[in-house]
Amino acid sequence: MNTAFISNVVFPFVKGGAEKRIHEIGRRLAAEGHEITVYGRQFWDGPQVIDYEGVTLYGVASAAELYADDRRSITEAIDFSTRLLPHLRRNIDDHDLVVASLFPYFPVLASKLVTLGTETPLVTTWHEVWLDHWDEYLGHLAPFGKAIERLTANTPHYPIAVSGVTADRLTEIGPARDRIEVVPNGLDVTQIETTEPAAEGFDVLYAGRLAEHKNVDLLLEAFDQIADTRPDATLGVIGDGPERDALEARAQTLEHADRITMLGFLEEYDDVLAHMRAADVFASPSTREGFGITFAEAMAADCTVIAADHPESAASEVIANAGFLTPPAVDDLASVLERALAGDRPATDPTARARRYDWDSVAEQAEACYRRAIDGTW
Repeated sequence: MNTAFISNVVFPFVKGGAEKRIHEIGRRLAAEGHEITVYGRQFWDGPQVIDYEGVTLYGVASAAELYADDRRSITEAIDFSTRLLPHLRRNIDDHDLVVASLFPYFPVLASKLVTLGTETPLVTTWHEVWLDHWDEYLGHLAPFGKAIERLTANTPHYPIAVSGVTADRLTEIGPARDRIEVVPNGLDVTQIETTEPAAEGFDVLYAGRLAEHKNVDLLLEAFDQIADTRPDATLGVIGDGPERDALEARAQTLEHADRITMLGFLEEYDDVLAHMRAADVFASPSTREGFGITFAEAMAADCTVIAADHPESAASEVIANAGFLTPPAVDDLASVLERALAGDRPATDPTARARRYDWDSVAEQAEACYRRAIDGTW
């Protein structure tokens, strides 16, 4: 099977969830003898085409800034998609399959243009479906974002969603539910289980983007509320984002500010894992999660996971009864934090639940979907 992955950002030069997924699935397929090529921006030095862990990385455009004013750049996405066209068109007959990463949409549309009139199927991977979130993200330009998302959803292709929640949201603007396959995101369970815990860890940990829908402010308030009854408890917050300054300022106003540490963004993934391994509780009251990989990572690290119960979050699907769900409100979150810090554990062992998301399993599921697309049996 000769597969082309399309992603303007390429792991390990840019370290995000979508590009990490492509890398982990791609290198496992390559190890089985499949030919894997990732078409992306050339964030590396040297030749345009290089080999990385058995996967061919093909630079179709030079590195570029991905964000403008804290939002993904539309001009960057269009530029990449335009530059992708001649390279993918030149090699399309060599590929049995094209797998395009969704956001920022335009590369999917460009990939479809290239595959038109060929026997090469197009598969997409949906990490999130934004729907009304476009209003918050783009303001008066939201109708443009919604239109592109809907156009992409209705472009003929084979869709994979990373969770049932994401699949259900996709049906609101595009394909029928029985046309959507669900293949979760993954993690290296062995890597997490063998990581040495941080020497100076925290009792409660958050790791993720500091954005409004993550509701880290609720976690700060809830921790401060229970800190009197847990006099030795500490909270660590890992991450960066548009809410960082406001959250740091809010933390300083709390009664127990001395027990809250804002660590910012940690460059090394192993450092994040080390803090997870050292923590007793991992809490993330986010109300919008297309999957929520940090929940799975924290379960693999044997944390008691606390997540928000919300219809736009896949947290309940990811953790099931191997963690605790709570309404995204300060008092409710504080109550569950108190129980977890007192030693209350979920019904199912978190580490056992985490193993279903190991990359080996995810790669097998993805390969089965890719073969069905090629065989026409999807």
